[in-house]
Amino acid sequence: MYFLGGIFDAFSVRGCGSQMGPQAAPLVRLAHFFYITSMALKRFPIGVQDFAVIREDGKYYVDKTELIYKMVNADRYYFLSRPRRFGKSLLVSTLQYYFEGRKELFAGLAMEKLETEWKKYPVIRLDMSIVKYSDKDSLANSLNKILEPQEKRFAVTPEPDNHTWGVRMSRIIEAAHEQTGSQVVVLVDEYDAPMLDTFGMESFEDIRVQVRSLYSPLKALGGILRFVFLTGISKFSQLSIFSELNNLKVITMNDDYAAICGITKEEVLTQMQPEIQALADKNGMTYDEACEALKRQYDGYHFSKNSPDVFNPFSLINALSDKELANYWFATGTPTILTRLVKKYRMDAELFDKGFAVAPEVFDAPTETAENPIPMLYQSGYLTIREFHNGSFTPYVLAFPNHEVSEGFTKSLLTYYTKQDAAAYSSVVSRVIQGMENGDVDSVLQVIRAYMSGVPYDAESQNELHYKTIVYCVFSLATPYLTRCEEKSAAGRCDVVVETSDAVYMFEFKLDGKGTVDDALRQIDDKGYLIPYSATTTKDGSPKKLFKIGVTFDLEKRTIGEWKVVEA
Repeated sequence: MYFLGGIFDAFSVRGCGSQMGPQAAPLVRLAHFFYITSMALKRFPIGVQDFAVIREDGKYYVDKTELIYKMVNADRYYFLSRPRRFGKSLLVSTLQYYFEGRKELFAGLAMEKLETEWKKYPVIRLDMSIVKYSDKDSLANSLNKILEPQEKRFAVTPEPDNHTWGVRMSRIIEAAHEQTGSQVVVLVDEYDAPMLDTFGMESFEDIRVQVRSLYSPLKALGGILRFVFLTGISKFSQLSIFSELNNLKVITMNDDYAAICGITKEEVLTQMQPEIQALADKNGMTYDEACEALKRQYDGYHFSKNSPDVFNPFSLINALSDKELANYWFATGTPTILTRLVKKYRMDAELFDKGFAVAPEVFDAPTETAENPIPMLYQSGYLTIREFHNGSFTPYVLAFPNHEVSEGFTKSLLTYYTKQDAAAYSSVVSRVIQGMENGDVDSVLQVIRAYMSGVPYDAESQNELHYKTIVYCVFSLATPYLTRCEEKSAAGRCDVVVETSDAVYMFEFKLDGKGTVDDALRQIDDKGYLIPYSATTTKDGSPKKLFKIGVTFDLEKRTIGEWKVVEA
């Protein structure tokens, strides 16, 4: 094993796509295979968010303690927003044990060498995600359950009016300081859970006011606070909670802390090689193919201008543990509210793949009065930063991060737009794939026509965007099983491009009364949509066939009307 490890190190085989000379490559690949398959597979902390449990049970922990050390020594008040199941609770737990001086838990981690004092502080941790909130009474019951253990811990006599949340919070912090003689650490996990649970409901404003009261002492008591850290999904300014607490350092889009939650591509490819090989072996893939599959499925998150590639940690560790590529993260929450907002604000579904160009101030738009759901889509993890163009009025380009989110959100849109269940669209997509593989465009459009005819008359307003969204979503789900391609044209883009192993199909749609199939075909020619594909070839090097398809939507029948297929 030492010999193989030496060969492995000598050739610096660190992960996917390593550059190796033609003579060395076979030997290195052999050494690489034996090296990583001989190592014991990691025990991933599936569903475990407690740092002490992970460390004491010997489960795998991606070392973020160097960033934590940097953060706690740079400032005292922080706010971090990240999507659900991205490791926020684990980060809060790690901070708790660090400030409690649990040095033994950090053995072998970066913190062990960085920290020399290990001073202990009283830590008040509030987990706002442990209960659900629906109205003022349920909020009161929940906050009582959260605050009462802290009051008992520091022997604080309950207030006559136990709904004075700010007063109770102040007394807990003051008692902790007086009894220990130390400054106090306050950690709030999922601070915005009460507001998110009631967003859009009549009780929202009452909930917001009550929660604001709870957090109000955190600035006033700054003299006795060593560290304050809040996490959530929505940025605090969007819920008008912290008009008083304006001293928080927001690190949500800070390059220095972009990787503090989640698992970076570098961490995956250098620390998880045995698990990737096990996934590859089970699914009949090479190691490199498994790496590419994992990146395509779970990678792609960027949380700042110069963010490294970040994998969804929940999906990644589940996939490596199960040795299966499934939509783990998306399955834990359906974006019902967001799909409704997409329709309300007439968002073009195609831009979720292409990208929305947005200005920096979009990230600070108040949730209650936002003119579009882009901030919520970004904070929730359905959109991420794909590009940043310095000097542009709209420098950020936001889009789907990966295939898991793209597929899951597209299915949710189809369900919402058509009011039909998964069995309906699954059957349609399967038949579209088969039809395109056989070059039978007529059968594909007939299938989609029948599917759209089943949409209830009052499901949604019957406009061009409605029809285009349904068609685009169907093709979006089908194309990964054919050949994914990028629509490129200096003069614009057509509605749908589908590329198969031997042909390229260009679809242009017109709403009945606003154009004919001939108008659609003429637009493909006039705009030169097919030009970028004129040199496209099959595997054997022969030119691919090019087809242009003009299609109309029939308003009266609420589905596809006529179409014409012409080989270019």
